[in-house]
Parts: sequence; structure tokens; C-alpha cells
Amino acid sequence: MFGMVRPCAHRLTQGLRTEWLAHLCGLCLALRSDHGQLARVVTNYDGLIVSVLTEAQSERSPAHRRTAGPCPLRAMRTAPVARGEGARLAAAVSLVLASAKVHDHLADGDTRVLARGPVATAARRVAERWAGAGARTGAGVGFDTAVLLDAVGRQSGIEALAGPGTALSTVTEPTETATAAAFAHTAVLAGRPGNAAPLAEAGRLFGRLAHLLDAVEDQGADARSGAWNPLTATGTSRAAARRLADDAVHGIRLALRDVRFIDDRLIHRLLAHEPAVSVRRAFGGTGCAHPPDVRMSDGGQGSGQGSHPYDGPHGGGLSGGSPGDGVPGGGSSSAGGTGGTGGSGGAASAPRQPEPRGFLAGCAAFTRLFCTCRICCAQEYEGPWSRRKREGCCRQYDCVENSCEGVCCPCN
Repeated sequence: MFGMVRPCAHRLTQGLRTEWLAHLCGLCLALRSDHGQLARVVTNYDGLIVSVLTEAQSERSPAHRRTAGPCPLRAMRTAPVARGEGARLAAAVSLVLASAKVHDHLADGDTRVLARGPVATAARRVAERWAGAGARTGAGVGFDTAVLLDAVGRQSGIEALAGPGTALSTVTEPTETATAAAFAHTAVLAGRPGNAAPLAEAGRLFGRLAHLLDAVEDQGADARSGAWNPLTATGTSRAAARRLADDAVHGIRLALRDVRFIDDRLIHRLLAHEPAVSVRRAFGGTGCAHPPDVRMSDGGQGSGQGSHPYDGPHGGGLSGGSPGDGVPGGGSSSAGGTGGTGGSGGAASAPRQPEPRGFLAGCAAFTRLFCTCRICCAQEYEGPWSRRKREGCCRQYDCVENSCEGVCCPCN
């Protein structure tokens, strides 16, 4: 459960990278402190955005950081980590959505291990425990996780009714609703109620994008295993999915223009730039999405003039090209623009991937990767559950030539 926002270290200044790791570690430690060691497996990159959003709207104080002890992922070094209501909200959201993920696997029967009675029973109990823990943590910060649980409950019914011609936005609506609620609540925690509406819109589109990219990346594996996939079920082509993804990226940037931040440098990178990189990665693009003639200063802000920092891909070049460029998942960029190798489905000619691991086998693989620091430091490793190739969060290399310090849009 690593999430789609996985910033390359080359695209972050040292200061922003330190901040990003502070929020990642803060989420992990909040899960451990409130819910035990096992809960740390639900740490994910997208969940920490909730923590970053809360802090970006708040006045910074020493209470927002604490020094954490040595950790293998930090080469056994101490480090300042985020703490407070933002980290706890991120933990609550991560727990509830992880619970939903397990229930989804159980319902689909798309993992062999979970098809076995005793294992399925144990997994169901873990999922229920996570959902309850998330509800308690959410209540502690004033967030009612019932909206997340309701969205999860409606998803299976919507999928059962979806068929050829069903709009993808109908299928992604529960995810959009859940993410919008979490984003909007960060404005409440920060004491900035005026930010709630634009953040809800940004969250809605972020949820749509996350659901969509997950469907794109999993389409080949779902076709082989017979699991339900939104693109295949609705007959949506990869070209149409790409257009929806680009529109979501553009909409997120427009929504962020109406949010009043105290310090938006990190959240700008995570929400205004990284989703476009994720889109390219999912649809088969290579290299950075930003143009080589725009440079970023050490402070994390661009030097472009006359453009708003959240101008979208159609106005500011966020996606780095036309809808024909690629996104996360495989294939070539030309395939991404023409609807992929399978037209409306793309599954028939999708490159073969190893069979995904079951829940418990994936947990064992995750533990091994976690304890050997490969998740952080390896240039490439096999995802513990999906078995797709991943890049270490500190060693990603999708920047090219001398554009590593570039940005995807002319920022002020």
C-alpha cells in the first residue's frame, strides 16, 4: 500500500525531502504508538498527504516535531518527525482504507491465500480491528470515519451494477467522497474553515485519480486472474482513462489555487507536480514530466513569471505533454496516447507480470524489504503484494539529463 505519490529524491530539495520523511515517519510512528507494531504495515505515501496538508495550513511551532530514535529506514539515525493531529488523522484514514483493501480482496477472491478459510477469517478479523482502531483515532481528532466506511460499503454495490457504458466517475465516486472528507477535515484541524471547500474538491479529484491509476496498473493482472477491473468492466479505453487522469490533475491544481496556506512548498510538490508524474508512470511514460527550460531554486519555488503556481497541465504544462504521453504501469508512451495496446481494455497485449502475493505472503515480503532498507535505498525492488517493479523512495531515477531540478509548471 505504497500510494501513487512517490516523489523522486531528485525532485525535492534537501529541506523538502527532510520534511517529507518527517511526515512519513510521523505517520508510521503514530500508527505504532496508538495501535501496535502490526499497524505500521498500513503506512503509505498517499496517507501522509493528510498530515502535510494539515501542517501546510498551520503556524509552525516546536510542538509539531519530535526527535525519533534510530530506524533501519534512516540508516539507524535519529530524525525529527511530525506529530500532532495531522499525523493522527493520517493514521485514522490509513487504517480504515487498509481495512477496506483487505475486505475488497476477500470479496473479489483475487488472492489464493485469502481464499482459504482460516486465513480469510484471520484477515477479516485484522481488517475489522483496523477499522475500529481508525474510528477511535478519527474520533480523537474530531473526524467521523463513518463517511469512509459508508464509501467502502457502497463500492461493492456500485461495482456489481457497473457494465459497458457506465461512467468511470460513477465507479470512483465512493473513493472521491472518502478522500474529499479527509482533505476537508485538515482545514478544520488547522483552524481554517474557509479552506474546506477547495480542499474537498482537490480531495475528490485526488481520490478519482488514485482509483483510476490503480485500475490502469492492475488491468493486466486482473484480466489474468479474473478479478473485477473498472476499465474492463465499463469498456473504457486507455486513451479515455488518460484524458480523465489529466483532467483530474488539472482540477487538483485549480482547486489548490483557492486554498490559503502558511507554507505550501511541500504540498505544492506532492499535489501539484507528483500526480502528473504518477500519471506518466502508470500509462507507460519514462523520465520526468517537467520541461528542461524551467528551473527550481533551492527554496522549492520556480522562477517563472506571470503564471499562478497551481496553473494546470493545459495552461502550465504540468503533465509535460499531450494525452499521448504515458503514465504508471508499463507500455510505451505512444501506446498510452492511442488507447494502449488493448484498445478498450488493453489487457490482451499487456506485458506479463508475476502473480501477486497473498495478504500474509505480502506482509512477510514487506517485513523483509522494510528491515533490509530496500524500500528506501534500493534502486529497484519487487513490490511485496503486487510484485510489480518499484523504485526505492530515496533512489528513484525517473529524472533525465539535467532536468532534475526542474519543475513541472512555472511557479512563482
